[in-house]
Amino acid sequence: MLESLSDRLKQGLKGWTASLVGGGLEDKLAILRRTENEYGVDPFGFNLDYALAAVAPLVWMYKRYFRVEVSCIEKVPQGRVLLVANHSGQIPCDAAMIGVSMLIEATPPRAIRSMVEKWMPSLPYISTFMARVGQIVGTPENCRRLLASGEAILVFPEGIRGISKLWPQRYQLQEFGLGFMRLALETNTPIVPIAVVGAEEQAPALLDIKPVARLLGFPSFPLTATGLPFPLPSKYRIYFGDPLFFTGRADDEDAELDKKVRVVKGAIQNLLEAGLRERKHVFW
Repeated sequence: MLESLSDRLKQGLKGWTASLVGGGLEDKLAILRRTENEYGVDPFGFNLDYALAAVAPLVWMYKRYFRVEVSCIEKVPQGRVLLVANHSGQIPCDAAMIGVSMLIEATPPRAIRSMVEKWMPSLPYISTFMARVGQIVGTPENCRRLLASGEAILVFPEGIRGISKLWPQRYQLQEFGLGFMRLALETNTPIVPIAVVGAEEQAPALLDIKPVARLLGFPSFPLTATGLPFPLPSKYRIYFGDPLFFTGRADDEDAELDKKVRVVKGAIQNLLEAGLRERKHVFW
């Protein structure tokens, strides 16, 4: 009986996703189906049917809550690619909205793989959910295997520094790690810069309560303007830039890699500034 209830819930959620996106969704997304093992998942835990059901609330947020507008998504090349974006907003809605955009706006659709923090698998239920919808712990080996399979990987080089910024730091890119550039050089993978405008305003953080963060084992514990860990309905705008191609050695000195990373960071900063000039209001 429980299995029947679970199946009905899954079908209901998949129907909700289809109603939000439009007809023919499953046929359109059939291209995303991976080779599955006896447990119905791919080697990293991804399951398309599960993802189509689980993504329903995120598609609703994309369409109705954040009312996402996407620019130049056609610039994302086919095959392996690193999508490199700014990170902000205390809650990783930016990752989810980029993921939904690639799923329902790109032609053909792509199921991107986000690199989650290493502490994420320690969270009950959330770790399983992340795996089923295709998100993985961001180790170099995981990334190499996915890129070798022609996947699109979403990377936030600012890491926790970006998502936990305080309000006065909004739209100021934090220090970028070098790991994504080493990976791009090693695997000869193009990089597409992405700028997300709107996430900074979804949960403005006034203070980072570090003692509470340490007590809970979290990297940060922001006190937001609303006092709640729920995002405000700021309007999202996602800008995809031109693919960037780099040559060189993955084991080059950090200073040499940093020059290339700064090119990517500059491209994202330019997209952010253009997006901020273009928008008229935070909420519409």
